[in-house]
Amino acid sequence: MTTPRYKLHFTVPTPFLEVCKQAVFSAGAGTTPDGKYSQVCFETQGTGQFMPGPSAKPALGEVDKIEKIEEVKIELLCVGKDVMLAAVDKLKNAHPYEEVAYEVYLIENV
Repeated sequence: MTTPRYKLHFTVPTPFLEVCKQAVFSAGAGTTPDGKYSQVCFETQGTGQFMPGPSAKPALGEVDKIEKIEEVKIELLCVGKDVMLAAVDKLKNAHPYEEVAYEVYLIENV
């Protein structure tokens, strides 16, 4: 049976980029299936927008004000469900936002 592979995408404010990358890398994310390469990812720079509501405790920005932040989108491979779950857990602990913007996709073998 083939080990399942997942693609993890997340966005992070630029000042927290390296901390979050190292957190997911420490879980084994970003390692190729053959183990020959590690800390592999793709980065795309962009601008994130949000407006914290009255009950929010924003790490950046102010309640009821639209905030635009320079962010980086990271895409990386997780080989094995255990690696993916550990990477998401470590990401949530390292990321500055109350609600971390991330997506996980199961990669089909074709």
